[in-house]
Amino acid sequence: MFGIPGKAAVTMTDKASAQIAKLMADGDTKGLRIGVKKGGCAGMEYTMDYVDVIDPNDEVVEQDGAVVMIAPMAQMFLFGTEIDYEVSLLEAGFKFKNPNVSEACGCGESIKFEGM
Repeated sequence: MFGIPGKAAVTMTDKASAQIAKLMADGDTKGLRIGVKKGGCAGMEYTMDYVDVIDPNDEVVEQDGAVVMIAPMAQMFLFGTEIDYEVSLLEAGFKFKNPNVSEACGCGESIKFEGM
């Protein structure tokens, strides 16, 4: 991992960790794997998948009963990211506050990283 010893690769707000723990309990999974893939109007987009088996190459972050795995190819793009969970009148979902993003589309789901 491209991390700093003693510092979590990603952090979660209390709302995000509570929601992830709830999803884990409801779906009987080991956690959520986050990653990035090519797509969207800015070039890349986040992915989130339920995980039944933890890949030994995943970076695992545990917080308040929530478990998040970072896919190997996404680790350098997600280091330092804060995961939040927001609820509004029209939508609810996870939001990523990623210091590595240089541009994002209006909806915030499509991102671009410096040098890409």
